[in-house]
Amino acid sequence: MTEQTVVTASRDIAAAPDRIFELIADPSLQPLWDGNDNLAQAESGQRVRAVGDVFTMITTKGHVRDNHVVEFEEGRRIAWKPATHDEAPAGHLWRWELEPSDARTTRVTHTYDWSGLTDEARLPRARSTTSEWLRRSIDNLAKVAEQNPPAVTD
Repeated sequence: MTEQTVVTASRDIAAAPDRIFELIADPSLQPLWDGNDNLAQAESGQRVRAVGDVFTMITTKGHVRDNHVVEFEEGRRIAWKPATHDEAPAGHLWRWELEPSDARTTRVTHTYDWSGLTDEARLPRARSTTSEWLRRSIDNLAKVAEQNPPAVTD
């Protein structure tokens, strides 16, 4: 039996992709919708703009994480590999993909890929990460994105 090392969840959110993407690409906003109760804070001014960017988060346990952006397409896709501060990434990846359905709705897919994880101490947490965990983050993201959405003109 092969272990499942890629977990994914998707849902439609009643908001435009640029609004949703801003909530993801600005690390200081991520604690507002984190469904894993893992993110405590990030300094403002770290908005991701390209592959190669690194943003820093502080976890709820007080650990500093450097997140190395490895995929980026403005308004559509962003992925990063977390690392202990000033260390190389451990090999797992968090990805967000946005696909507009229409002017008011976006299909959001969240993926956790730990197929390249090399840090054995992180394996128990990786194995416990389920699509339900990912879905909690998407559901929280939807609540924030759908609050007072901007008017859409056709």
